[in-house]
Amino acid sequence: MGFLAGHCMCGAVTWTYSGDITRNLVCHCTDCQRATSSPFTAFVGMRPEHLIWTGDIVHYESSPRTFRGFCPSCGSRLYFRSDRWPTEIHVHAATMTDPDDYRPDAQVVMRSRAKWLDRLPSIPAHDGFQQKPSVHPPAETL
Repeated sequence: MGFLAGHCMCGAVTWTYSGDITRNLVCHCTDCQRATSSPFTAFVGMRPEHLIWTGDIVHYESSPRTFRGFCPSCGSRLYFRSDRWPTEIHVHAATMTDPDDYRPDAQVVMRSRAKWLDRLPSIPAHDGFQQKPSVHPPAETL
């Protein structure tokens, strides 16, 4: 049993957890890719009865009886829950107070893994942005 805490980007939604972790996984499914605009999602599986949320959360039913929660203020993805796993809620590891504490132990739905991830070790890496921000005024919104 451990204690974890986290929050959305703006801090309007926070969570605390004091229970056993059910799973630490990286999901490559296309639903997670679309829901997070990212090539994969890292989840921490938790027991809902040991998870406490503060703040307002908006839910999106991404498929029947499957919900994705997010902060209505900043849009941060918070969790995934489904009737397929009724005794778990899968909280996004990136929302942890210290995401470096996350240690995945499985990758799932590898058939959907973005092929370009294989190239990451061979392309240039930078501590900051590759290019300085533009000094031009922002373009008009479409």
